Amino acid sequence: MKRMGMIFRAKANKALDRAEDPRETLDYSYQKQLELLQKVRRGVADVATSRKRLELQLNQLQGQTSKLEDQGRKALALGREDLAREALSRRAALQQQVTDLETQHSTLQGEEEKLTLAAQRLQAKVDAFRTRKETIKATYTAAQAQTRIGEAFSGISEEMGDVGLAIQRAEDKTQQLQARAGAIDELLASGALDDPTGTAKDDIAAELDRISGGTDVELELQRMKAELAGGSAPQQAIEGGSQDAAQQQSSQSPHKFDKQ
Repeated sequence: MKRMGMIFRAKANKALDRAEDPRETLDYSYQKQLELLQKVRRGVADVATSRKRLELQLNQLQGQTSKLEDQGRKALALGREDLAREALSRRAALQQQVTDLETQHSTLQGEEEKLTLAAQRLQAKVDAFRTRKETIKATYTAAQAQTRIGEAFSGISEEMGDVGLAIQRAEDKTQQLQARAGAIDELLASGALDDPTGTAKDDIAAELDRISGGTDVELELQRMKAELAGGSAPQQAIEGGSQDAAQQQSSQSPHKFDKQ
């Protein structure tokens, strides 16, 4: 089970590494930093809102304290000492609340200043990370393009490998067809194969046709000479010419057959 788990983790790690794009990872990290910066800003705004609310309460309590003080003076001027004592007692209670609110106000103001400074520092880091991110993305894209160009020129890329295999298969088939066509021509010329169309002839048949054609030409030439001479040539002259032509052709033929 441990071995299977290790193999599974290794396979999963390899698959994740192959699927991971550094540019997407950088963009995701930048997005998370922006979200964190937004949360810090909201925190600063919440603290500032609480501080403002305490200031409003302080103003109200201070107004009530001043009012009770004035009422105590008036009551004492009218000889109502009991009312003046009651007004001063209430004023003292309100003054304690004012003191507590002022303490809270100072605390919130300090927290607000800390959060504001942290937000400014985080903003500077986010801006620096964005610049660095864009630089890394541009470098990665350039390196990726350069690698693809190099693979294409060297023929080791997957696309160019498929093209190279296709070209190799086409060349092999072309050579095979050329070899087959040459073999068929040789077999037809040697007479090992019959040509059903009758257009192809072996060497012997071609030589015989040439001899027959030469004899016909000699006979036609003798006939034309006889006509030009004003009469028909004797049959013996024609036959003699035919025999001479046949002997001339037969004297040349043995050399041809010897070559064959």
